Amino acid sequence: MARLKVVVSAPYARPCIDRYRRTLEAAGCDVVDACATERLDEDQLLELLPGAQAIICGDDRITARVLAAAPDLRVISKWGTGIDSIDVGEARRRGIVVCNTPNAFSEPVADTVMGYVLLAGRQLVRMNADMHHGVWRKPQLRALGEQTLGIVGVGNCGRAVARRAAAFGMHLLGADIVDIDPLVKEATGLEQVSLHTLLREADIVSFNCTLNPSSFHLLNAETLALMKPTAFVINTSRGPVIDERALEFALSEGRLAGAALDVFEEEPLPASSLLRAIPNCWLSPHNANSSVAAAERVHERTLQSLLDAL
Repeated sequence: MARLKVVVSAPYARPCIDRYRRTLEAAGCDVVDACATERLDEDQLLELLPGAQAIICGDDRITARVLAAAPDLRVISKWGTGIDSIDVGEARRRGIVVCNTPNAFSEPVADTVMGYVLLAGRQLVRMNADMHHGVWRKPQLRALGEQTLGIVGVGNCGRAVARRAAAFGMHLLGADIVDIDPLVKEATGLEQVSLHTLLREADIVSFNCTLNPSSFHLLNAETLALMKPTAFVINTSRGPVIDERALEFALSEGRLAGAALDVFEEEPLPASSLLRAIPNCWLSPHNANSSVAAAERVHERTLQSLLDAL
């Protein structure tokens, strides 16, 4: 039987590439290591995928054009949860199995969100900067239990955020395109409201939704204008959920108190991005999901899903 060609382009697989190679070669596959450190674009994939039966990918742009150039492709195994960078409809039309690992990183991402909630709600960064500059200033703050957290997208990750925030006594608002589980609302006190109501009332807004046509630029100039000038925005979902130009303007003009972004419309974040120059915009390199134990589970499930599908 001919051996199968498997391309490994997921950056998170790179530290364990020898393990991937051993597992796949034992199953009759030849491994092509793309040596990727970030997501691959169409042209890079067009060079790698012809003749391949499977790919273990990250957030690579697997478009209809890429799939048309890879007629032998049978399986796309995504390292992680989000599959918005894959043309899933076209893949299924071609009989290609698309696998991912749902709920893989909900807990560590929710930890990151709560870290930013604490930074925003208790102004720890601002006071630290003051102290390092010799300024002894005591801003008037509010306890978390006096503040409202709005969660946009109350799926696995949003629910994990709600559980944590409820433990701090925060008032919780949730916006979703589907009805939120009544058990979640009962356990956390979360109230389901419209997006516009959430944006008007929340002191801190966390975006935890998936990226799809209805969530693209969900936060834009119009919806930003609904928010309190004292409010904070947190995005650990997908960069294009927020219109970065509109956010830059709101922050620069003082129409928003601050933002914390782990994801961006273009990644890596360009050196020219104005977000880098805004002091009340905290940035991290799409790393909210970082967790040794969670990553280990994803390694196992990504490999097993691919082998099962093949």
